[in-house]
Formats: sequence, C-alpha cells, structure tokens
Amino acid sequence: MKKGLITTLIVFLFTITLAIINLDAMSWPSEDAVLIRNFGSNDRGTPILGMVFSGGTSVQAAERGEVVYTRSKNDIGSRLPSPLGAWTAVDHGDGLISIYSRYADPAEGGEVTHSTFVERNQQIAYPGISGWSSRDGFKFMIIDRRERRWVNPAMIITPVQRLRNPQILSVELKNAQGQTMLSRNINQGRYTVLVNTISPPAVFGVPGINLVPQRITCLVNGAEAASLNFESFSARDGSLMVYRNGLVSARQIYSGFPSFEASEAFFTRGQATLEIIVQDIAGNTSSSIMRLTVN
Repeated sequence: MKKGLITTLIVFLFTITLAIINLDAMSWPSEDAVLIRNFGSNDRGTPILGMVFSGGTSVQAAERGEVVYTRSKNDIGSRLPSPLGAWTAVDHGDGLISIYSRYADPAEGGEVTHSTFVERNQQIAYPGISGWSSRDGFKFMIIDRRERRWVNPAMIITPVQRLRNPQILSVELKNAQGQTMLSRNINQGRYTVLVNTISPPAVFGVPGINLVPQRITCLVNGAEAASLNFESFSARDGSLMVYRNGLVSARQIYSGFPSFEASEAFFTRGQATLEIIVQDIAGNTSSSIMRLTVN
C-alpha cells in the first residue's frame, strides 16, 4: 500500500473516531467574533493550541456539558499570573473538554455563567482582555484528556467554507550545515524542507488575518516524503509533539518561524522534483513544484 494512501486512511479513521466521540458537530463559540489565529499557527516558534478570536458580543458553549472549572483574572491562589486570564472549562464527556479563556474578567462584568451545566450555544462570558492577550476577544481550545492531546477545533466544528485556496509563500531547502539553498542546483544529500504557507480566511475585506492550512504534504519524485498535519498535538514525556509520519517534536517543526519544517528529504544525483501540496480544512488545495539538478 502506498504511503500516501496509508496517511489518508489514518486521517479518515481519526476523523471517524472524533465523529463517534461527538456525534453532532460542535457549534462555533461565537456568532460574530472574527477568527484571527487558528490551531497550529506558528507564534514565533511555538504553536497555538486553539483558536484566537477578536471582538464579538458573546462567548458561547460549543456543546452541552458540565462546568468543571472557572477562574477569574485576578485569582492569586496559584501565586502566579495565568496566561489564560479569566477562563472556564466545560466537560463534554468521553474525556473531551472545551476551554474558553482570555475573555473579560468577572470583576468587570465579563462572566455570565453561574451554572453547573451549560447548554449548546449558552453564553458563558463576554469577549474582553485578560491573561496574555492584548486585544479584545477570547481564546478557544479543545482537549482530549484521555489521549493527552490538544484537538484542532476545526476537526469537530463544521468548518466555514472558504472561497480561496491556500497560498504557498515560499519553499526553502536547508542542508546539514543549516545553509539555505538559493539555487536549484544542489549537492546530493539530506535536506530540511521549510514551507511558509497561509490559508486566507473566508471573510473578505478583513486585513492582516491569515490562517494555517490543515495539512502540508511533501513529495520527492512523486513519492510522499512526509505529511505534516495539524489535526492534534500530543503531550509525550513533557514535550509537545506534532504528527508528521509519526510524532515529531513541535520545537523542531516550528523552529523555522515563520515557516514549518514540512519534511526531511534525501536527494540523489540527477534530476529531481520537489512538490509541496497544502490543503485546508474545507478541502481546498494548492501546490508548488521545484525542479532540481542534484550534483
């Protein structure tokens, strides 16, 4: 079985698993807030493990569940400031927990939830500023506690259909010495493939907002070298791991800010092609092909 087909099958089974866990797709946590950073975005060398929204009039429960924790911005019980600011955690069963954070502090009238249970689309809080945030809005995350992983909300929430394909801004090759190859003539050997890509949002006329595609696939001479996906991030032995044909350290994948380390590839002498394919959550794709001469 070809490696590309195996990867597709794994993604399909993972999607089906999430569908079984949560038969009905979750709702968006706001009706009018603007998504400005999505799951997997490269935040100067570290991944964003959720969705960051700007503005909006309310923060809503994505699904029915039990409120298991609520914290105000000025809670000093831990003696340390919280990067999440004011936040609420809702347990949806089967280990799935949604977290709403960095919203307006309860002391400022920002919290509206005092219930043990919340219903789907019930207002939890008001967007605002708290924690490690500098703009009005909130942050939304989903955690699979059983599997110790952060789940891309777009895997569970019905995605907004995009009108534009992802964009590949640049593709770079770096050799073992860390030198970037500026020519299409390279020496035989192993290279790191760095891809800078964005997925324009569905909303036109919103400046400065570019999201991360769902998957980056690297093919060498037509064969899949690696497929980097942003469906979930796992915690293993105190480290954050990303799936790229197996678990790889997030520190490694994100070290080339603003690019992602999409693959490691070995090129032998002769003519070679390097193809990069990016796909967003709605299924839109774009590709870029580099033709190389390997000495």
